[in-house]
Amino acid sequence: MITLHYFPGNASLTPHVLLREIGVPFALQLVDRAAGAHKSSAYLKLNPNGLIPVLVDGELVLYETAAIGLHLVDSYPQAGLAPAVGSAERAHFYKWLVWMTNTLQATLIHYFYPERLVDDGDAAAAAQVKKAAHAKVVAMLQQLDDQLASHGQPWLLGATYSLVDIYAFMLCRWTRGFASQPARDFPHLGPFLQRMLARPAVRKAIEVEGWTPPLV
Repeated sequence: MITLHYFPGNASLTPHVLLREIGVPFALQLVDRAAGAHKSSAYLKLNPNGLIPVLVDGELVLYETAAIGLHLVDSYPQAGLAPAVGSAERAHFYKWLVWMTNTLQATLIHYFYPERLVDDGDAAAAAQVKKAAHAKVVAMLQQLDDQLASHGQPWLLGATYSLVDIYAFMLCRWTRGFASQPARDFPHLGPFLQRMLARPAVRKAIEVEGWTPPLV
């Protein structure tokens, strides 16, 4: 039995939606961040970094969202959520997945937690970090928008839906509170997000996680 340790709206959203797209039975285990459960000794045994998500698949305990996603698409190739191994399309799939986790997501973390990068109590420096991170994220959103514009197809890789669409949806959703230039305001990302919201697996994840508007 697969168990996904999650918290609503966190990086666990990607494997949550992915599991529903695959259609495999799984259980959700809430990790209550508000109560510090992600820093508990029990959770740290699963992920010593104290971050969400963790996937438990039989004897396998796995953290890092991209790694969990790759494990699932490779374990259930019949779901067709990744291009064929060895193909050029698979290489671009890797590129976008690594870019999203290592570049866009990392910069979003700087935006949301700028105080982690400055001296304690230095509000002015934190504000500078946040402003710089926002500018970088907007440029990255433009890169995603350009990718969609480049082929005119509904999904990031073209005509075929994949894990990278789920990951992009999650990260774009995190920009919904931006005072300017959230993902939904871009000409191709906005319709992309609406296509994602129309997918039954996404709608079910939203229902289960109890999201409140704005959804994106």
